[in-house]
Amino acid sequence: MKKLALTFVLFNIVVYHAYAQLFPALGSQRAGISTAQFLKISVGARAVGMADAFVANAMDASALYWNPSGIVQFDKNEIILTHTDWVVDVKHDFIGGVYHLSKSDAIGLSLTALYTDDMEITTETQPYGTGRYFKYIDMALGLTYARRLTNQFSFGITVKYINETIDVLKMNGFLIDLGTFYWIGLGTSRFAVSISNFGSDIAPKGEVTLLNGEKITSFQSFSPPTMFRFGFAFEPVMNEVHKLTTAIQLNHPNDNAENFGLGVEYGFKESFFVRGGYKVNVDEQNFTFGTGVALKVGGVNLNFDYAFAKFTRLGSTHRFSLLLKFDRK
Repeated sequence: MKKLALTFVLFNIVVYHAYAQLFPALGSQRAGISTAQFLKISVGARAVGMADAFVANAMDASALYWNPSGIVQFDKNEIILTHTDWVVDVKHDFIGGVYHLSKSDAIGLSLTALYTDDMEITTETQPYGTGRYFKYIDMALGLTYARRLTNQFSFGITVKYINETIDVLKMNGFLIDLGTFYWIGLGTSRFAVSISNFGSDIAPKGEVTLLNGEKITSFQSFSPPTMFRFGFAFEPVMNEVHKLTTAIQLNHPNDNAENFGLGVEYGFKESFFVRGGYKVNVDEQNFTFGTGVALKVGGVNLNFDYAFAKFTRLGSTHRFSLLLKFDRK
């Protein structure tokens, strides 16, 4: 077991340094250098309520987004549906499902969409509209596999296809998420590491006609929004009535400064939950709040969750999640 723990630590050190070589320590001056920004929008009201300090708490179907190794940390087959009222009237939806092949193996499928209503096209000569409309929609389809190697250690991988569409321009590519999960063995303490949205640069495709008639078919390529996350969590209080979960997480994006998330969740009899969190060194964002209820209808366990996230200038966002848990047969 000591050898396994040492191997795990060395693995994550190697991963981190390899990551640092590919994406050196960056600051906020690098903001805006990556594309597919919709992949950075958090999934799941429970995670958002805890200030996204969730990579070591991703033990439900939302792990399809946060940490693919988390889908073997629970026993039931699950489906999650999440809706977010994002800023400036943009909508964000996520649906995912996890199916357990065995006690040690699980697979998952997820679909993410960021979209707007139809918007009228305007130009320099027709600022009030041309009579034509266009849509903006981003989509990502992911396939996940995870395996539990021991009672303490598991790993997972997600391969996803992404597509961004803005009127006549389209951009697509394949990206990879990697995740590990390790139970330390001291109470419920655990830590997890994940790398999300790792892949090659992506460039738009299509043809744009300028007002002077010039046609543009070649566009600059950009890197995906790769994110390295390291999280630690444990329950200082856990009994039949009360459960208190605390978490801290370091985030290292390739297009901004490093930041921290601090989150806490209180659960009463595993049926009512209150959550809170705070983000450190994140532009526009600071505190979060959330709540949730769990109940059983027939043979299905349901979790309804809500989260509020405050932006300093852009307003606030509201997330709603429904998690369905099915007994394995």
